[in-house]
Amino acid sequence: MASAKDEVQRSTLPIPDLAYTGTVTYDATDPDTHYPPIKRLLPPEGAPNVLVVLIDDTGFGASSAFGGPVHTPNFERVAAQGLKYTRFHTTALCSPTRAALLSGRNHHTVGMGGITEIATSAPGYNSLRPNNCAPLAETLRLNGYNTAQFGKCHEVPVWESSAVGPFDHWPTPGGGFEYFYGFIGGETNQWYPAIYEGTTPVEPWGTPEQGYHFMADMTEKAIVWTKQQKSLAPDKPFFTYFAPGATHAPHHVPPEWSDKYTGRFDQGWDAIRDETYARQKELGVIPENATLTVRSDGIPAWDEMSDELKPVLARQMEVYAGYLEYADHHVGLLLDALEEIGELDNTLVYVIIGDNGASAEGTMTGTTNEAFTINHMTEMEDDAYKIAHKDDLGTPKSYNHYAIGWAHAMDTPYQWTKQVASHWGGTRNGTIVSWPNGIAARGEIRNQFAHVIDVAPTVLAAAGIPEPSTVNGVTQRPYEGTPMNSTFASADADEAHTTQYFEMLGNRAIFHKGWTAVALHKKPWLASDRGLDDDVWELYNVEEDWTQSHDLAAQEPAKLAELQRLFLIQAARFNVLPMDIRSAERFNAELAGRPELVRGTSQTFYPGMKRLSENSVVNVKNKSFTVTASITVPEGGASGVIIAQGGSYGGWSVYLTEGKPAFAYNIMGIKTDFTRSGSALAAGDHELVVHFAYAGGGLGKGGNVTISDGGTVVAAGTVERTLPFFFSMDETVDIGEDLASPVSSDYGATGNAFTGRIKQVQLDAGDDSHDHLIDPEHRMQIAMTRQ
Repeated sequence: MASAKDEVQRSTLPIPDLAYTGTVTYDATDPDTHYPPIKRLLPPEGAPNVLVVLIDDTGFGASSAFGGPVHTPNFERVAAQGLKYTRFHTTALCSPTRAALLSGRNHHTVGMGGITEIATSAPGYNSLRPNNCAPLAETLRLNGYNTAQFGKCHEVPVWESSAVGPFDHWPTPGGGFEYFYGFIGGETNQWYPAIYEGTTPVEPWGTPEQGYHFMADMTEKAIVWTKQQKSLAPDKPFFTYFAPGATHAPHHVPPEWSDKYTGRFDQGWDAIRDETYARQKELGVIPENATLTVRSDGIPAWDEMSDELKPVLARQMEVYAGYLEYADHHVGLLLDALEEIGELDNTLVYVIIGDNGASAEGTMTGTTNEAFTINHMTEMEDDAYKIAHKDDLGTPKSYNHYAIGWAHAMDTPYQWTKQVASHWGGTRNGTIVSWPNGIAARGEIRNQFAHVIDVAPTVLAAAGIPEPSTVNGVTQRPYEGTPMNSTFASADADEAHTTQYFEMLGNRAIFHKGWTAVALHKKPWLASDRGLDDDVWELYNVEEDWTQSHDLAAQEPAKLAELQRLFLIQAARFNVLPMDIRSAERFNAELAGRPELVRGTSQTFYPGMKRLSENSVVNVKNKSFTVTASITVPEGGASGVIIAQGGSYGGWSVYLTEGKPAFAYNIMGIKTDFTRSGSALAAGDHELVVHFAYAGGGLGKGGNVTISDGGTVVAAGTVERTLPFFFSMDETVDIGEDLASPVSSDYGATGNAFTGRIKQVQLDAGDDSHDHLIDPEHRMQIAMTRQ
């Protein structure tokens, strides 16, 4: 524990520099010349290193540390050196949990009432952390810690996620981290990730064929950073936030890890729930009298699935399990590095196994590619297609997600899943805390109620650092979490966190002194179909009914009314109101009241521009568009990509192959329509024009392609159909090359850089848009898939 004798005044950050008030001499050699030596800023003596590990989309019943079917020996290793918290809670969704974790305040307080893609102008939902809620990393940095973040960041407002920033809400510099290596957004392709180092886009060191995977890459970066930090500043503690993309979709993992689970899930999700429930009782992470909740409404039984599809469904879970164990393995490598340099015992480690419950966003039968679902093209992925592509799951040939039944099983013993903030299945995540030098207990269990907002005040208390009253001249809003430190020493410590609201997409609840009142507004796989006042509230005594299995609303109407009123008080206090269950309006930036980076129908790009997300580029879906490229072909000819959007799971590209102009339109990796010229371009300047004339008649239709050079048509072709809603979750528009996975089979993932000279590329969208035909409810589904 940090020393209580620290004399530095740390309530005002940055700590003010004090002026020298002693005697100033004329000559530095004068015996009266004296200045105190410069002292480096350090935290209080005894302040520990801090490592926070946040796993993505992992339910309470997944990890073996909490009775799940997935072998996670390194999570168990941490638990053996510390404490398991069985009643630790998140917000039920990605961006909100992360914003709450890093700020110590409720997610609506810091503007993150939903994911960044559906932000509105309301204070609780604008995705803008206010400057009176300084992040934990900034507080630690200004007190002498070194700080670094690795992995996922889904807290950057969408209109600030381009190369021009601003970077106030990026991990560095605005989030208080001195170093960042990871990705911005809800997910990324683990084989072909969209990585940033600081605010600069960087490319992976290799391809999947060369052994590359982002989980391994980010772990190596974290190990190198940590060893360097201790080499150069051994007396300074570090704060490392390690947030892998695992186990969010796509479930990408080397086959040798998923193959370890071959046959392990053939019995199906209902049997897995029963097996997990039994192990959880044996481990003591649920009490003996805890009831296994019934299958949540709308989720099919395993026996209802077709026998022909069951091997595919089982493989989905094998891949997921391998992915989680693969993540656990790399957490173990980071722990090994800390142990190797002698720092593990003095490191406060949090392992939070999930930023929400397991994800029920993969459809009832799962998918080989999320783009099928998001683009409403599920007819292209029938059972026969899934059966034929079973062996692609987890590999670079897939962008996969498992069936909803598996998500429910991974939340055993609770009801519901991710997005459902009303029930523990969406919000209860197994959490492990270890600090050998500061926690005497080994391998014990703690049942006190805790919430993700409790992490920040716990870390400050362990470090002996007070909550700052001002940061950068701004008076701070106090932390809304409560420290967990009192539970470190005693399983019988009083429960400090006695009241907590939950709200996400209208699903809402209130916990207060052993009771919960909850209201399910919508299921994760369905759109909102009623008003908030039509929701049915349930009531549970969770001191006696651990799993929320016995609804007491009818027997205890007075208690229910008391808690409903308390929810409204908390909702008004923490910016939850007005609750927002709109769909189409939140997808439309103008109606939602958030800025748009790009407006209009024309955009000019220049050489070197890359990693431009769909939010940063003119929309060319469901309409005609024209690409005009001013290029110079050198003697000997040119080849390579001029402009590409998307990747091998869906996108389009304009390029030269053996000097010949070409256009490719890729439909989710199933089919690519090519238009190619038969003649190579001569050396010299060219104005290459590719025009796609949309056929119209609805969404996702095809059209005709013409390629012209200097006004002369050199090629013509057709595109059978197009993507109506989304090209890719993470792949981008790139000028002069096609980064990550390739749109076209005419070139590979490497070596596709344009060998001529690009002066500029202009993209013009036509005025024949059919976007008005998009079903309003599906707009929200599109946004929510990006969690």
